[in-house]
Amino acid sequence: MNRSKGIVLFHTAFIGDVVLLLPLAQALRASIPDVRIAAVTIPQTAPLLANHPAIDEVLQFDKKGQDGGLSGLLRFSRRLRACRFDCALIPHRSLRSALVCAFARIPERIGFSTSMGRFLFTRRIPYDRRSHETARNLSLGTPVGVQADGGVLPSLYPGGRDVARVDHLLQEWRSRESSFGDLIALAPGSVWNTKRWPSERFSALARMLRAARFGVVLVGGREDKELSAGIASEAGGEGILNAAGELSLLQSAELIRRCRVAVSNDSAPAHLAVAMRVPVVSIFGATVPAFGFAPGGPFDAVVETEGLPCRPCGIHGGRSCPVGTFECMLAIGPEQVHSKILEIIRRQER
Repeated sequence: MNRSKGIVLFHTAFIGDVVLLLPLAQALRASIPDVRIAAVTIPQTAPLLANHPAIDEVLQFDKKGQDGGLSGLLRFSRRLRACRFDCALIPHRSLRSALVCAFARIPERIGFSTSMGRFLFTRRIPYDRRSHETARNLSLGTPVGVQADGGVLPSLYPGGRDVARVDHLLQEWRSRESSFGDLIALAPGSVWNTKRWPSERFSALARMLRAARFGVVLVGGREDKELSAGIASEAGGEGILNAAGELSLLQSAELIRRCRVAVSNDSAPAHLAVAMRVPVVSIFGATVPAFGFAPGGPFDAVVETEGLPCRPCGIHGGRSCPVGTFECMLAIGPEQVHSKILEIIRRQER
């Protein structure tokens, strides 16, 4: 492979998926230091890759906007062709992703054997359902010389402005809430309803944490702002900073970095916390850790309801419980999560 032309990583899925792509980029940089590495993402996830030492360039594929439809796909493919990449690594298993790279005439196109566009790949890598997603992604790099095991963790790099924004936010909040100690991040949102631990449980957990003199930080996107405001209100407000919808992705990651532990559903904030080396308590309901998306840090923990015949009910979750009980989440009490937080802190101190 002509290293001067380089490799493009193509992933146009959700925030967490892009974070879990980073170990592949990091392993590429370590294994082939002088290779040019680019990433194709959707506009919403592109800011995650700012400042990353393993990524030389980010190309935004607006598949729901200007790059949508056949004409948009062909236009973006021409743009990608002009970059003259030698190789595309394509963990996203959609037909569209495979088509773009094929139309871009990238000579080597490596993707998973389960992809809808696998017939367009020059090499197909088995998708090991028993492995973690980071290990699966790393396997795509084996044909081009990546040497890494599945233990590589993603890393994110908030910039100076991100750090300053969080400094200002916390200083302003601390001026009003100085009596609280270490911070605990709570991330109550998810695209999928059945992956959300009920808001009243988050409120109860927030009250327990405040009683133990922890400060509580609510994190999430704009779509989580109302949910987080309701949780803060129900929990009493004092000692709670609702930052949902107020920060960029990297600023949210930086805010999580200031916390002792993060509590998240099976959703993007769990992966942001791992990337910032903050221990996570990840709450699983409709989905299961065996899918390969559980946090992988040394102090991370999973809370789930085991033994239910209805679990898992879908690879992504759903809009409502298919059996009408939602027992997978309702059986998890705030005391259980609170206990797990304290256990992690004790383990860290040891």
